[in-house]
Amino acid sequence: MKIKIENLPNYRMAYVRQVGPYGPHNAQTMEKLKNWAKVNNLLDEKAIILGIAQDHPDKTPPEECRYDACLVISNDYEVDENVSESELSGGKYAIYKVKHTEEDIQQAWDKIFIELLNNGYQIDDKPIFERYSGELVDQDYCEICVPIK
Repeated sequence: MKIKIENLPNYRMAYVRQVGPYGPHNAQTMEKLKNWAKVNNLLDEKAIILGIAQDHPDKTPPEECRYDACLVISNDYEVDENVSESELSGGKYAIYKVKHTEEDIQQAWDKIFIELLNNGYQIDDKPIFERYSGELVDQDYCEICVPIK
């Protein structure tokens, strides 16, 4: 597993939230966000989409787990009533490029934390997320972004 370290900027985001067990509903939430973005002409090759599991499934009951499908938006974009607005703090992140298949993503999640610890990194107390951009999506890849210190 190849690690790339990046300093990410703060991201202003429009998002759609799903509350309940992680799984198939996450994909439905992502489709809802993408449909909103298409209608508002925000889904182009430069778009950055984030999938953020806000809660650790081992520490939060499944029915209370929150998943946010997010689209990075400019500071001057005005969101409508179909989405919520938030900001993700930037900083130092370990980035893993992963083939966008359920199996490859699950394997990456299983290995990431051991790999980081073996390389002397500590996890920072910020959300971990999957990042999708036009070029990567076209190649069937995504990135798993882990905040580190």
